[in-house]
Amino acid sequence: MTSAARRRVLVTSRSFGGGGTDFAAELDAAGYEVVRSSPAHDLAELEALLPGVDGWIAGTGPVTAAHLELAPALRVVARYGVGIDKVDVAAAAARGVVVTNTPGANSSAVAEHTVALLLAALRGVPAADRRVRAGDWSGWQARELSALTVGVLGLGRIGRLVIERLGGFRPRVLGADPWVPTDDPIFDEIERASADDLARSCDVVTLHAPGGQTVVDDAWLGASDRPVLLVNTARADLIDEDAVAAALRSGRVWAYAADTLATENHGEGASPLLAPDLADRVIVTPHLAAQTREGVDGMGRMATADLRAVLEGREPRHPVAP
Repeated sequence: MTSAARRRVLVTSRSFGGGGTDFAAELDAAGYEVVRSSPAHDLAELEALLPGVDGWIAGTGPVTAAHLELAPALRVVARYGVGIDKVDVAAAAARGVVVTNTPGANSSAVAEHTVALLLAALRGVPAADRRVRAGDWSGWQARELSALTVGVLGLGRIGRLVIERLGGFRPRVLGADPWVPTDDPIFDEIERASADDLARSCDVVTLHAPGGQTVVDDAWLGASDRPVLLVNTARADLIDEDAVAAALRSGRVWAYAADTLATENHGEGASPLLAPDLADRVIVTPHLAAQTREGVDGMGRMATADLRAVLEGREPRHPVAP
């Protein structure tokens, strides 16, 4: 093991230190050498960097067994964010590498962004703005959130914060999460439901499940008895994009708002949801729901603290079990 003064930390998170605190400078002052690389985690690019790395503050790119094989000195992968679906935690554990994440650091930011997307889609704000800029002041009737039924799929930190923020609008709220017990206090505030119940009973459904399984597909959409507004600030694989695009054209979905797509960073046309004829009813933001100054600082603080804890012989606060 190298000495503390020479320990090297690889940072592949785009926004690390981009809030109000320079965490790279803090690491440097503590005797660490910080090197940066792109968030894509391209093996060819990292091949020269990983062999000398002791700690890795990793963004949204994959951390695979192949990456770990290139880093014999690596002791900790501090995931900058909460999702660990792209990290091979089992392979890391087999090599004695600790994986941590930053649960809750950006939950408020994502919840606020969810409500912003919901309201923008509900009132057709982007389409209305484009019309006015083109000299067209014709309008349309929208819906009031207080008159609608909102379904929340996933009752973790973010789902609960969304429910809290919707409270002032006073919609009827249904919540679906098979892992939450029936006596959870959240069901004193909302109605318990299944994912299929949300399809049958809701005007708006917002997705906050961890991913790994498609929920919104042809069968789910076909179960609905009304057009639905879908919001997805969680994982792209929760929806079948082709099915949702077809449902937008048929009227089964009346708007879709998301912070993620199945194929990000590939330009217009890569996703069926970016088709020009759907532009007035689809809103997509570039994976920025968590990108507030407060959220970025929270993730940076937690990731840095856990990385240093492992490298300095202490227990991290947020380890991820294999």
